[in-house]
Amino acid sequence: MIVVFGGTFDPVHRGHENMAKHAISALSADALYFMPCALPVHKAAPGVTTQHRVEMLKLVCQSNASFHIDTRELERTTPSYSLLSIQQWRDANPEEPIAFLLGMDSFNNLTSWYHWKTLVRLCHIVVYQRPGESFLPNQELQDYVYRCQAESPEQLTKQTSGHCYFLAGPTVDIASSSLRSRLGRDEATDLFLSQEVLAYINQHGLYTENPKST
Repeated sequence: MIVVFGGTFDPVHRGHENMAKHAISALSADALYFMPCALPVHKAAPGVTTQHRVEMLKLVCQSNASFHIDTRELERTTPSYSLLSIQQWRDANPEEPIAFLLGMDSFNNLTSWYHWKTLVRLCHIVVYQRPGESFLPNQELQDYVYRCQAESPEQLTKQTSGHCYFLAGPTVDIASSSLRSRLGRDEATDLFLSQEVLAYINQHGLYTENPKST
């Protein structure tokens, strides 16, 4: 099984790492691919380029041989939808189960995604719930879960796509937005970032009003 984990990873933190490690273990996956998405310039943190996000992901991937990076959404010059990326994954791996790893906040908004019904036919949806988050579906999402929910990870291996599975497990209760604020205020973040990522952030002065030029 291949796990695809999309997000901004701005920055990648221990919550992301824990999600990835637990997904690899619980799903008995062969590999997990972090797939960073493109950020509009006006939404990017000061001085934090796409390359910085990729470099921080590379540091995290060095700690686990099952971790990899997929940069296709960063290289796309047209609007980047998850559907396009998962379609490419499916075309390249027609017989392999593919799991798309989402947080609960993203899953609650799934029905607003571009051609979401096609997306869920191309892969399994694996939903990871962080502390304090609740499943708040509209009727359409509730119907999808009723039809497609798997009760165990083993069910995901019996077909290449089409299931939805809720993955419970430990996580770090921190969001990237809160972490960026802490970094901007020069507050302690060592509990939430790996030593390597924190050292990289400090080296380049990221998430501050005066980032260092590189």
